[in-house]
Amino acid sequence: MTKKISKLRPRAITPKGFRDYFGAEVVRRDAMLRQVADIYFRYGFEPLESSAIETVDALGKFLPDTDQPNAGIFCWHENNDWLALRYDLTAPLARVYAQYQNHLPTPYRRYSMGPVWRNEKPGIGRYRQFYQCDADTVGSASMASDAEICAMLADALEGVGIPKGEYQVKLNNRKILNGVLACAGLSEQAQRDHVLRTIDKFDKVGVDGVMQLLTSGRLDESGAYIEGVGLRQSQAEAIIAFLTSGECNPDQILDELRTIIGTSEVGQEGIDELKKITELLDIQGYGPDQIRIDTTVVRGLGYYTGPVYEAELTFDITDERGRQRQFGSVAGGGRYDNLVQRFTGQRIPATGVSLGVDRLLTALDIKSRRNSDIDGPVLVTVMDRERMQDYQKMAVELRNNGVRAEVYLGNPKSFGNQLKYADRRNAPVAIIEGADEKLRGIIQIKDLVLGKEIAKTATVGEWRQRPAQFEVPRNELVNSVKKILEQGI
Repeated sequence: MTKKISKLRPRAITPKGFRDYFGAEVVRRDAMLRQVADIYFRYGFEPLESSAIETVDALGKFLPDTDQPNAGIFCWHENNDWLALRYDLTAPLARVYAQYQNHLPTPYRRYSMGPVWRNEKPGIGRYRQFYQCDADTVGSASMASDAEICAMLADALEGVGIPKGEYQVKLNNRKILNGVLACAGLSEQAQRDHVLRTIDKFDKVGVDGVMQLLTSGRLDESGAYIEGVGLRQSQAEAIIAFLTSGECNPDQILDELRTIIGTSEVGQEGIDELKKITELLDIQGYGPDQIRIDTTVVRGLGYYTGPVYEAELTFDITDERGRQRQFGSVAGGGRYDNLVQRFTGQRIPATGVSLGVDRLLTALDIKSRRNSDIDGPVLVTVMDRERMQDYQKMAVELRNNGVRAEVYLGNPKSFGNQLKYADRRNAPVAIIEGADEKLRGIIQIKDLVLGKEIAKTATVGEWRQRPAQFEVPRNELVNSVKKILEQGI
């Protein structure tokens, strides 16, 4: 008789570069996104939910730090067409505006929130699926729209709990950098792109490191040699002068930049745009402690055509090696006047910003601006299987009065297991009604938060006025539970 071959079970494992999000994480993320959405909505932006799947042609070749079309995306062939998961929320916006522009107001102001996917090498804290939160204005060439994005970004950071002094919105203009590169005699696009990627490392390697990378090259921390761009010393010095010009007040910085770029028309245009933005922000009351010019901000995407901005958190954290460093960037964006043109053939101005949701949540956790343990539901315990209707009725009463609640649906045989479940759910309160309580018309209320505190301190002296478990009449269920929840700990 032939032996039956058993089917191999699939491995229960998350794909490399992806992760699962559980209750508290999802609750914190949703709460933060609601706060950000409220601020964007207050500014007059409207929500947009675009498709998670786009045609490869619509996405184009604008993935950060790649020169190859369609690099770094998840794509597949279907019905003679190539489809892909979106890698950001901006490329879909360009497609949406081009498709529906006759039905949309001009300018069109929208915000979008959701997951994006990148087929890149994963690393610590770097996932192939992550959340973004964008706000963009399409159809306005006014620098007021760029100033508004910067102001709104500052408001959003403060709105979620990052105070003044612990963040900085940095502002620059790619036109100025283009003027500097032109004055340095760099006209070849490939060489310019190499220079841009090098400048983007300024925060990591500093002035000397960038100078080495712009010229002959340097050794990194591991001892590996990194080949340089090959610029002449005078060319590299002109770029370094541009990068180090941002340490004065805005007017002084702009005057210094005018000297650096000389007669470059595009550079002068970029300086004029920066001046308009800073003047508008100053009128609105945003000072350099919130938003300032920083010439080291270049942004990696090739489609930026003018003002660029980046939000950086400035408080110190300890990295995996135990070193003190600043948290770093959590948002970035800029003006991209050529992106929609791919679809329409007409130049349509646009500007916007993208907030890194996961990084900002990590920052908020590090700063302890949010409780890492989100309160779970009130747990109605089950003392008698035959009285499930009574327990469900209690849960309904609590829910109808705005209290999150659930009935224990596991095996009720062990009350200890029910309390273990309550602990895993981070339940603040447990409701108990056995046969005796039912006859007497009362219920037992167990304050689980207080119980944890007593267990920590091993003393009940300071908690005598607030017992960890007490009985109340059945009709006082809702008021008694609400009172505990309002007291907190």
